[in-house]
Amino acid sequence: MSSPDTAQVMPIVEHLRELRRRIVRSVLAVGVAATVLMLWYEPFKDLLTKPYRDLCRSQPSFGCDGSLYSLGPLDGFSARLRIAGYGGLVLALPVVLWQIWRFILPALNRREKQYAAPFIASSLILFAAGCTLGYWTIGKGLEFLIAWSGEDITQAYQITKYMQLVLMMMLAFGAGFLSPVLVVFLQLASIVQPRTLVVQWRYAIMTIFLAAAVITPDGSPVSLFTLAVPLLVLYFLAVLVGWLIVRRRDPAVR
Repeated sequence: MSSPDTAQVMPIVEHLRELRRRIVRSVLAVGVAATVLMLWYEPFKDLLTKPYRDLCRSQPSFGCDGSLYSLGPLDGFSARLRIAGYGGLVLALPVVLWQIWRFILPALNRREKQYAAPFIASSLILFAAGCTLGYWTIGKGLEFLIAWSGEDITQAYQITKYMQLVLMMMLAFGAGFLSPVLVVFLQLASIVQPRTLVVQWRYAIMTIFLAAAVITPDGSPVSLFTLAVPLLVLYFLAVLVGWLIVRRRDPAVR
């Protein structure tokens, strides 16, 4: 006969083992994706530097030729590691989200399980859209920053700092575009009511612009507005989607 302590501890132990299994699989997926990027570094490097090269070609007055510089023997290798690390996380995101879903699946009821696939699919689509918009914004943001840096300023960028800016920009936009998923989840979990989100629209706008100003790494108003405006649209769409789902589940909701 098992003791009460054993009956209580075993589920926790199994829970931790399952968590470890999911974390290990996620880390392995990121590692495999990072290895692929390490081996195929040049095509991805060319892709990430394209906005800067295009900007230099279109704006000869900026005095740049699109070249990046290594100011130390480790700069080039550090840039390769950053592309592999951040890029590996992005490429492995479907596997990571799948592992998260498999981990929380036993705790969900039948109604909650039916929303899992749409949540994962929408998260992947929104994250990819955010990263794409962030990539497109790099050139616009650099154009603003160079134009406002003053006259007779030679543009010579260190490769590690440029890569960090590009990767953080894409990740910031990708993470920001996941916020509508959170808004819908909060409504489905009855943590907040759709009506409350609509009534508090002024606070929502202020919060979105403040968050966009904090997470955009270049700090330019171009990046801020490019991120904040789509997030405002996505916020109200998320409120509408959450209201439709909640209303179908409970017709009394207004």
